[in-house]
Amino acid sequence: MKISDAAEAVGAPARMLRYYEQQGLIQAFRSSNGYRDYTDEQVEHARHVRALVEAGLSTRMIKIVLDIEAPDPGPRESPGGRAAAEELARELRVVENRIVCLEKSRDAVTEYLLRSEHADLLSPALA
Repeated sequence: MKISDAAEAVGAPARMLRYYEQQGLIQAFRSSNGYRDYTDEQVEHARHVRALVEAGLSTRMIKIVLDIEAPDPGPRESPGGRAAAEELARELRVVENRIVCLEKSRDAVTEYLLRSEHADLLSPALA
C-alpha cells in the first residue's frame, strides 16, 4: 500500500512515517518509480512504533526496544549491553512517574464528575 494509505491505517501523518523510516524504526519497499510501498506487516510494525512513541519513548529508546523484541536468531549479547539496560531502567522510571501523574489526574477528574451533576458521563468502570 502507498504511504498515504499506510499513514491512514497507522493513524499518523505520512511525514511521520518518513521520519520513522529515517530513524531506522520502520522500512518500506520501494517501487520502480521510487514510491514507498508498505506490506500489511510493515503497517502493523509502524502501528507498534507509533504506540511506543505515544507511550512517551524517544526514538532512540524505541530502537533499543525494537532490537530487544527482534526475533532471536540464537545466543547473543543483549542489544546495547549494560549501558542500554541502564538507560531503559531510567526510561522505565520516567514512564512510571508519568503513570502516577496520569492516575492522579484521572482520580481528580473522576472525583469532580462524581461530585457534579454529570456523574452519568463516567464510564461504568470509574463510577
